[in-house]
Amino acid sequence: MLMSTTVPAKRTAMQKLGLDKAATQKAIFLLLAIVPPFGGYLVLTLFPNILSVYYSLLDWDGLTDSTFVGFDNFVSAFQDPFVWRALWHNLLLMLFIPVLVVLISLLLAYLITNKGYKESGFLKILFFFPNVLSTVVVALLWAFIYDGSYGLLNEVLSLIGLNLDNFYWLGDERTALWALIPPWVWGGVGLYAIVFANAMMAIPKSLYEAAMLEGAGHMTRLFKITMPLVMPVVRVSALFLVVGTLKGFEMVLILTNGGPSGATDVIGLYMFNLAFGNEYHNYGYASAVGMILFVILVTAKLLMDKFVPNRGVEF
Repeated sequence: MLMSTTVPAKRTAMQKLGLDKAATQKAIFLLLAIVPPFGGYLVLTLFPNILSVYYSLLDWDGLTDSTFVGFDNFVSAFQDPFVWRALWHNLLLMLFIPVLVVLISLLLAYLITNKGYKESGFLKILFFFPNVLSTVVVALLWAFIYDGSYGLLNEVLSLIGLNLDNFYWLGDERTALWALIPPWVWGGVGLYAIVFANAMMAIPKSLYEAAMLEGAGHMTRLFKITMPLVMPVVRVSALFLVVGTLKGFEMVLILTNGGPSGATDVIGLYMFNLAFGNEYHNYGYASAVGMILFVILVTAKLLMDKFVPNRGVEF
């Protein structure tokens, strides 16, 4: 009887020790997996944002002693016509760039996945190529295209009989802002075409086969099967594009630096020049403008959550 009671007791203790060891290993793994990225988020994202809120209440050039001014920076920002002009330019870009990128990317992705081209693999690489290039390279490439003296665009137009006499597209207030859209779209289409193509390739072929047996044509399959199933991916991509268009300014900085005469100034570039430009060094005021941009970004996200459907069709 002593043997029959002792062995199960030892076995239970060993099992408990094994469970405790497994739980400890799991806790250590989770700690190592979560703490570094969360710590990086706290140090590199959350803490700087909190500091920006504090800096927005100061009159400070980033170097000398600061003066607390409360909400005066925000009052000045709302009365600043340059802020409103930059926001208007951001709005115009936001109305065109995300829509064009999504539509062109969806078209390319659909052609790659549903037309059965033998060159689909090569086409994916070709479409993705602009994303391999840095923003500086893309901007400089399009600066040469738009150049008035030897630019490719003017040369092509002259071949079809439109001689513009060395017209510089980025140097005219009527065309400079609109000239920013093609390089921005060209630089973003490739990535989202690959994303949408992968989402379409994940759709079971049986759905298309069943639809074809029912007599559904290309357009019916596109709008009744493909689009509903990839809509969650399109929604997230559109959100990234809207946010990137609102806060991005690298392309504008390299191509025009806000010129001519502020015709291409955007809120991110204006904030950057306020803090680090040659004429201004008002870090507190720039932080206040950044807080306004933050509120606009959050508002844009909430509006997209409300008006853009989030429900995808499951299969």
